[in-house]
Amino acid sequence: MDGILNINKPPDETSFRVVATIKRITRERRVGHGGTLDPLATGVLPIFVGQATRVVEYMSEASKTYRAVIEIGKTTDTYDVTGTVINTGDFSLITLSMFEKTLDSFRGDIEQIPPMYSAVKYQGEPLYKLARKGITIERKPRIAHIYQATLKDWQPPLVTLDVECSKGTYIRSLAYDIGQMLGCGACLKELVRSKYGFMNVEDAVSLEEFEKAFKVGYWQNYLYPLDSVLSHWQAIIVSEEREKAVRNGNPLDTSDLIDEKRNRLNDPVAGDRCRVYSMDGTFVSILKYDEEKNHWRPDKVFMQRES
Repeated sequence: MDGILNINKPPDETSFRVVATIKRITRERRVGHGGTLDPLATGVLPIFVGQATRVVEYMSEASKTYRAVIEIGKTTDTYDVTGTVINTGDFSLITLSMFEKTLDSFRGDIEQIPPMYSAVKYQGEPLYKLARKGITIERKPRIAHIYQATLKDWQPPLVTLDVECSKGTYIRSLAYDIGQMLGCGACLKELVRSKYGFMNVEDAVSLEEFEKAFKVGYWQNYLYPLDSVLSHWQAIIVSEEREKAVRNGNPLDTSDLIDEKRNRLNDPVAGDRCRVYSMDGTFVSILKYDEEKNHWRPDKVFMQRES
Protein backbone atom coordinates (compact mmCIF):
# COMPACT_ATOMS: atom_id res chain seq x y z
CA MET A 1 0.00 0.00 0.00
CA ASP A 2 1.38 3.37 -1.08
CA GLY A 3 -1.00 6.28 -0.71
CA ILE A 4 -2.95 8.65 1.50
CA LEU A 5 -6.17 8.05 3.42
CA ASN A 6 -8.64 10.77 4.37
CA ILE A 7 -9.72 9.48 7.77
CA ASN A 8 -12.55 11.13 9.70
CA LYS A 9 -11.04 11.10 13.17
CA PRO A 10 -13.55 10.16 15.85
CA PRO A 11 -13.89 12.21 19.06
CA ASP A 12 -11.93 11.23 22.18
CA GLU A 13 -9.29 9.53 20.05
CA THR A 14 -5.66 10.59 19.62
CA SER A 15 -4.03 10.92 16.20
CA PHE A 16 -1.40 8.41 17.36
CA ARG A 17 -4.04 5.79 18.10
CA VAL A 18 -5.62 6.33 14.68
CA VAL A 19 -2.21 5.59 13.14
CA ALA A 20 -1.94 2.45 15.30
CA THR A 21 -5.38 1.31 14.13
CA ILE A 22 -4.45 1.75 10.45
CA LYS A 23 -1.25 -0.23 11.06
CA ARG A 24 -3.30 -3.03 12.59
CA ILE A 25 -5.83 -3.08 9.77
CA THR A 26 -3.33 -2.90 6.89
CA ARG A 27 -0.36 -4.66 8.52
CA GLU A 28 1.75 -1.93 6.93
CA ARG A 29 4.68 -0.87 9.11
CA ARG A 30 5.14 2.58 7.59
CA VAL A 31 2.14 4.68 8.59
CA GLY A 32 2.05 8.30 9.74
CA HIS A 33 -0.37 11.20 10.03
CA GLY A 34 -0.19 14.64 8.46
CA GLY A 35 -1.06 16.96 11.32
CA THR A 36 -2.15 16.22 14.88
CA LEU A 37 -5.74 16.69 15.95
CA ASP A 38 -6.58 17.01 19.65
CA PRO A 39 -8.62 14.14 21.13
CA LEU A 40 -11.58 16.56 21.36
CA ALA A 41 -11.47 17.29 17.62
CA THR A 42 -12.94 15.34 14.72
CA GLY A 43 -12.65 15.59 10.96
CA VAL A 44 -9.96 15.31 8.31
CA LEU A 45 -6.84 13.44 9.43
CA PRO A 46 -4.57 12.54 6.49
CA ILE A 47 -2.95 9.15 7.03
CA PHE A 48 0.13 8.36 4.94
CA VAL A 49 0.80 4.71 4.17
CA GLY A 50 3.88 3.00 2.73
CA GLN A 51 6.03 5.19 0.51
CA ALA A 52 3.58 8.05 1.01
CA THR A 53 5.16 8.65 4.44
CA ARG A 54 7.98 10.33 2.51
CA VAL A 55 5.73 13.18 1.36
CA VAL A 56 4.13 14.03 4.73
CA GLU A 57 6.22 17.21 4.98
CA TYR A 58 4.66 18.64 1.80
CA MET A 59 1.11 18.21 3.12
CA SER A 60 1.95 20.29 6.19
CA GLU A 61 2.32 23.41 4.04
CA ALA A 62 -1.33 23.30 2.99
CA SER A 63 -3.94 25.52 4.65
CA LYS A 64 -6.56 24.04 6.99
CA THR A 65 -10.19 24.95 7.62
CA TYR A 66 -12.00 24.35 10.91
CA ARG A 67 -15.54 24.63 12.23
CA ALA A 68 -15.05 25.76 15.84
CA VAL A 69 -17.62 26.16 18.59
CA ILE A 70 -16.33 28.55 21.28
CA GLU A 71 -17.87 28.92 24.71
CA ILE A 72 -17.44 32.43 26.06
CA GLY A 73 -17.48 33.21 29.78
CA LYS A 74 -15.26 30.28 30.78
CA THR A 75 -11.47 29.80 30.86
CA THR A 76 -9.79 26.41 31.35
CA ASP A 77 -6.19 25.30 31.81
CA THR A 78 -6.23 23.37 28.52
CA TYR A 79 -8.07 26.14 26.61
CA ASP A 80 -10.88 23.66 25.81
CA VAL A 81 -13.80 22.11 27.69
CA THR A 82 -11.82 19.01 28.63
CA GLY A 83 -9.72 21.03 31.06
CA THR A 84 -10.21 22.37 34.57
CA VAL A 85 -12.13 25.65 34.81
CA ILE A 86 -9.77 28.29 36.22
CA ASN A 87 -11.93 31.37 35.71
CA THR A 88 -15.44 32.43 34.74
CA GLY A 89 -16.73 35.76 33.47
CA ASP A 90 -19.99 37.50 32.73
CA PHE A 91 -20.71 37.11 29.02
CA SER A 92 -24.16 38.71 29.17
CA LEU A 93 -22.74 42.12 28.25
CA ILE A 94 -20.96 40.81 25.15
CA THR A 95 -22.92 41.84 22.07
CA LEU A 96 -22.70 40.50 18.54
CA SER A 97 -21.05 43.69 17.30
CA MET A 98 -18.48 43.52 20.12
CA PHE A 99 -17.61 39.96 19.19
CA GLU A 100 -17.33 40.76 15.48
CA LYS A 101 -15.06 43.72 16.23
CA THR A 102 -12.88 41.47 18.39
CA LEU A 103 -12.79 38.84 15.66
CA ASP A 104 -11.42 41.47 13.25
CA SER A 105 -8.25 41.54 15.35
CA PHE A 106 -7.59 37.87 14.60
CA ARG A 107 -7.27 37.97 10.83
CA GLY A 108 -4.00 38.01 8.92
CA ASP A 109 -0.72 37.44 10.76
CA ILE A 110 -1.23 36.96 14.49
CA GLU A 111 0.97 36.00 17.42
CA GLN A 112 0.07 32.90 19.39
CA ILE A 113 1.63 31.39 22.48
CA PRO A 114 1.40 27.58 22.29
CA PRO A 115 -0.76 26.18 25.11
CA MET A 116 0.95 24.22 27.86
CA TYR A 117 -1.24 21.29 26.92
CA SER A 118 0.36 20.84 23.49
CA ALA A 119 2.89 18.57 21.78
CA VAL A 120 5.47 21.37 21.55
CA LYS A 121 8.65 20.10 23.16
CA TYR A 122 10.78 21.72 25.86
CA GLN A 123 14.22 20.14 26.29
CA GLY A 124 12.95 17.05 24.51
CA GLU A 125 9.77 16.61 26.56
CA PRO A 126 6.25 17.51 25.32
CA LEU A 127 4.72 20.44 27.15
CA TYR A 128 1.56 18.51 27.98
CA LYS A 129 3.58 16.06 30.08
CA LEU A 130 5.07 18.94 32.05
CA ALA A 131 1.62 20.52 32.42
CA ARG A 132 0.26 17.29 33.93
CA LYS A 133 3.02 17.55 36.55
CA GLY A 134 1.92 21.08 37.38
CA ILE A 135 4.96 22.63 35.66
CA THR A 136 4.49 25.76 33.56
CA ILE A 137 7.20 26.78 31.07
CA GLU A 138 7.51 30.22 29.52
CA ARG A 139 6.71 29.88 25.82
CA LYS A 140 7.71 32.24 23.05
CA PRO A 141 4.98 33.57 20.76
CA ARG A 142 4.79 32.22 17.24
CA ILE A 143 3.41 33.74 14.09
CA ALA A 144 0.31 32.13 12.59
CA HIS A 145 -1.82 33.34 9.70
CA ILE A 146 -5.61 33.43 9.68
CA TYR A 147 -6.81 33.64 6.08
CA GLN A 148 -10.48 33.79 7.01
CA ALA A 149 -12.45 33.87 10.26
CA THR A 150 -16.20 33.89 9.66
CA LEU A 151 -18.92 34.03 12.29
CA LYS A 152 -21.46 31.31 11.47
CA ASP A 153 -23.72 31.26 14.52
CA TRP A 154 -24.27 33.52 17.54
CA GLN A 155 -26.03 31.80 20.44
CA PRO A 156 -24.19 33.06 23.57
CA PRO A 157 -22.44 31.57 25.38
CA LEU A 158 -21.80 29.43 22.25
CA VAL A 159 -20.29 31.02 19.17
CA THR A 160 -19.57 29.11 15.97
CA LEU A 161 -16.75 30.12 13.61
CA ASP A 162 -15.27 28.89 10.34
CA VAL A 163 -11.51 29.45 10.40
CA GLU A 164 -9.07 28.96 7.53
CA CYS A 165 -5.51 29.13 8.78
CA SER A 166 -1.87 28.27 8.15
CA LYS A 167 0.09 25.41 9.66
CA GLY A 168 1.04 25.85 13.29
CA THR A 169 -2.23 27.58 14.24
CA TYR A 170 -3.81 26.54 17.54
CA ILE A 171 -7.58 26.96 17.46
CA ARG A 172 -7.64 26.43 21.24
CA SER A 173 -5.27 29.39 21.61
CA LEU A 174 -7.46 31.41 19.26
CA ALA A 175 -10.48 30.72 21.50
CA TYR A 176 -8.47 31.62 24.62
CA ASP A 177 -7.11 34.84 23.10
CA ILE A 178 -10.56 35.94 21.93
CA GLY A 179 -11.87 35.40 25.46
CA GLN A 180 -9.05 37.45 26.94
CA MET A 181 -9.71 40.32 24.56
CA LEU A 182 -13.45 40.19 25.34
CA GLY A 183 -12.62 40.25 29.05
CA CYS A 184 -14.92 37.35 29.99
CA GLY A 185 -12.75 34.42 28.99
CA ALA A 186 -13.48 31.67 26.47
CA CYS A 187 -12.59 28.08 25.67
CA LEU A 188 -13.01 25.70 22.77
CA LYS A 189 -16.07 23.46 23.05
CA GLU A 190 -16.12 21.62 19.70
CA LEU A 191 -13.76 21.41 16.73
CA VAL A 192 -14.07 19.82 13.30
CA ARG A 193 -11.31 20.00 10.71
CA SER A 194 -13.46 20.39 7.62
CA LYS A 195 -10.69 20.80 5.05
CA TYR A 196 -6.98 20.15 4.81
CA GLY A 197 -5.31 20.81 1.48
CA PHE A 198 -7.20 18.82 -1.17
CA MET A 199 -9.13 16.78 1.43
CA ASN A 200 -12.67 17.54 2.64
CA VAL A 201 -14.54 16.10 5.60
CA GLU A 202 -17.46 15.19 3.31
CA ASP A 203 -15.16 12.66 1.59
CA ALA A 204 -13.52 11.36 4.77
CA VAL A 205 -13.96 7.73 5.78
CA SER A 206 -14.44 6.47 9.31
CA LEU A 207 -12.11 3.86 10.80
CA GLU A 208 -14.98 1.37 10.89
CA GLU A 209 -15.81 1.94 7.21
CA PHE A 210 -12.17 1.58 6.18
CA GLU A 211 -11.71 -1.63 8.16
CA LYS A 212 -14.80 -3.10 6.51
CA ALA A 213 -13.53 -2.03 3.07
CA PHE A 214 -10.16 -3.63 3.77
CA LYS A 215 -11.73 -6.95 4.78
CA VAL A 216 -14.07 -7.03 1.78
CA GLY A 217 -11.41 -5.86 -0.68
CA TYR A 218 -12.40 -2.40 -1.91
CA TRP A 219 -10.05 -0.35 0.28
CA GLN A 220 -8.38 1.07 -2.86
CA ASN A 221 -11.45 3.29 -3.27
CA TYR A 222 -10.27 5.30 -0.25
CA LEU A 223 -6.57 5.52 -1.11
CA TYR A 224 -5.32 8.69 -2.80
CA PRO A 225 -2.10 8.49 -4.86
CA LEU A 226 0.91 9.68 -2.88
CA ASP A 227 1.62 12.43 -5.43
CA SER A 228 -1.78 14.03 -4.70
CA VAL A 229 -0.12 16.41 -2.24
CA LEU A 230 2.33 17.56 -4.92
CA SER A 231 -0.22 18.66 -7.53
CA HIS A 232 0.79 22.33 -7.20
CA TRP A 233 4.23 21.52 -8.67
CA GLN A 234 5.02 21.27 -12.37
CA ALA A 235 4.77 17.71 -13.73
CA ILE A 236 7.23 16.52 -16.37
CA ILE A 237 7.65 13.28 -18.27
CA VAL A 238 11.06 11.75 -18.94
CA SER A 239 12.20 9.16 -21.43
CA GLU A 240 13.02 5.61 -20.33
CA GLU A 241 16.73 6.44 -20.44
CA ARG A 242 16.29 9.53 -18.25
CA GLU A 243 14.02 7.61 -15.89
CA LYS A 244 16.82 5.14 -15.25
CA ALA A 245 19.21 8.02 -14.65
CA VAL A 246 16.86 9.56 -12.09
CA ARG A 247 16.30 6.24 -10.34
CA ASN A 248 20.09 5.90 -10.05
CA GLY A 249 20.32 9.33 -8.44
CA ASN A 250 21.82 11.14 -11.42
CA PRO A 251 20.94 14.82 -12.02
CA LEU A 252 19.21 16.10 -15.16
CA ASP A 253 19.81 19.21 -17.21
CA THR A 254 16.70 21.11 -18.21
CA SER A 255 17.41 20.10 -21.79
CA ASP A 256 16.81 16.49 -20.73
CA LEU A 257 13.16 17.13 -19.90
CA ILE A 258 10.36 16.09 -22.25
CA ASP A 259 7.26 18.20 -22.83
CA GLU A 260 4.32 15.87 -22.21
CA LYS A 261 2.14 17.67 -24.79
CA ARG A 262 4.53 18.27 -27.69
CA ASN A 263 6.82 15.34 -26.89
CA ARG A 264 10.00 17.32 -27.51
CA LEU A 265 12.84 18.57 -25.36
CA ASN A 266 12.28 21.87 -23.61
CA ASP A 267 12.25 23.46 -20.15
CA PRO A 268 8.75 23.18 -18.65
CA VAL A 269 9.80 23.46 -15.01
CA ALA A 270 8.77 26.35 -12.76
CA GLY A 271 9.87 26.74 -9.16
CA ASP A 272 12.61 24.84 -7.35
CA ARG A 273 10.88 21.42 -7.34
CA CYS A 274 8.96 19.34 -9.85
CA ARG A 275 7.31 15.92 -10.21
CA VAL A 276 8.81 13.35 -12.56
CA TYR A 277 6.80 10.66 -14.34
CA SER A 278 7.81 7.84 -16.67
CA MET A 279 6.41 7.50 -20.18
CA ASP A 280 3.68 5.14 -18.86
CA GLY A 281 2.57 7.66 -16.19
CA THR A 282 4.29 6.09 -13.19
CA PHE A 283 5.35 8.60 -10.53
CA VAL A 284 9.14 8.37 -10.33
CA SER A 285 10.71 11.16 -8.32
CA ILE A 286 10.77 14.64 -6.87
CA LEU A 287 13.46 16.78 -8.47
CA LYS A 288 15.02 19.81 -6.76
CA TYR A 289 16.77 22.55 -8.69
CA ASP A 290 20.42 23.13 -7.81
CA GLU A 291 21.05 26.75 -8.81
CA GLU A 292 24.79 26.56 -8.24
CA LYS A 293 25.25 23.60 -10.61
CA ASN A 294 22.32 24.56 -12.86
CA HIS A 295 20.77 21.13 -12.91
CA TRP A 296 17.88 19.19 -11.37
CA ARG A 297 18.89 16.54 -8.89
CA PRO A 298 16.65 13.75 -7.53
CA ASP A 299 15.49 14.75 -4.08
CA LYS A 300 13.34 11.68 -3.45
CA VAL A 301 13.00 8.61 -5.68
CA PHE A 302 10.08 6.22 -5.29
CA MET A 303 10.26 2.48 -5.78
CA GLN A 304 8.36 0.68 -8.48
CA ARG A 305 5.77 -1.70 -7.05
CA GLU A 306 4.25 -4.67 -8.81
CA SER A 307 0.49 -4.55 -9.19
